Amino acid sequence: MKTLNAGFTTVRNLGDRTGATLALRNAIAAGWVKGPRIVDAGRSISVTSGHMDGTLALAEMLQGSIPQDNLCNSAEQCREAVRRQVRRGVDVIKIATTGGVNSRIGAGLEQQMFDDEAKAVIDTARLHGKAVAVHAHGTGGVNVALAHGAASIEHGTMLDQRSLELFRKTGAFYVPTLSTVNGYRERLAADPNAYPPEVLEKVKWRIGITGKSLEQAVPAGVRIAFGTDAGVSKHGRNADEFELMVAHGMTPATAIAAATVNAAQLLGLAGEVGALRAGMAADIIAVDGDPLADVTALKRVRFVMKGGEVIRAD
Repeated sequence: MKTLNAGFTTVRNLGDRTGATLALRNAIAAGWVKGPRIVDAGRSISVTSGHMDGTLALAEMLQGSIPQDNLCNSAEQCREAVRRQVRRGVDVIKIATTGGVNSRIGAGLEQQMFDDEAKAVIDTARLHGKAVAVHAHGTGGVNVALAHGAASIEHGTMLDQRSLELFRKTGAFYVPTLSTVNGYRERLAADPNAYPPEVLEKVKWRIGITGKSLEQAVPAGVRIAFGTDAGVSKHGRNADEFELMVAHGMTPATAIAAATVNAAQLLGLAGEVGALRAGMAADIIAVDGDPLADVTALKRVRFVMKGGEVIRAD
């Protein structure tokens, strides 16, 4: 409800080991509980020792207790990993082609999935009618995913000219997730030892470089979609992302479009949400102020309607 009360009526969840979010998605859709519509990826896929390996830094004697059916180390295994998530009823497939900031491993943030593995994931997802969202920081991981038809790149912290060309050629969306840095800063302010050394080094790097790729992508005409990586940043604080998007090259209007029209298109919901017109779901928010003049007004939500139902009316 924090997210819905903040004015976000639809979200995309890109990783849940337990399946709880799939169940929550169904419960919300059935009207049993209140919450935003959820487009869910089930369990995210990576290579062994990759960002989605839940056994990282875990003693070997304990690793067998952690399910590892989301890991793949060949094209054949990657096809199987996708089909397992499809069997669970996911809406979208999420993969990691590079290492991650929060991964407890010193393997860096560059490409960790081979070309044939990335292709196998994306081709198999396409065969089953599923788009692929890709966690990628390093340029190699970004480009291999885009070259094979990924729908979106999450983070995309290091882009080069080839990346920009592939975004434009394929029409993929860039989801910069800038507000992760707020979560990092707040945790470090509360506890300088909040992260182990192998993670802290990457956190500091991410704080320093965040926004640079968006500054490249905007003038290059790359399509941008809104996303926060909530969990790293705080749930209910999703609108913090708008301020950072504007600080790194977007206008308030284009940032709002990224969160509405563009996001709806990326999620495959353009016929239901993302615009106000006859036949749509009647998702409406009201804020205190003019967000086109001051985008931080989107943090001051006073009214939320989802699907024609008033959720909040201050």
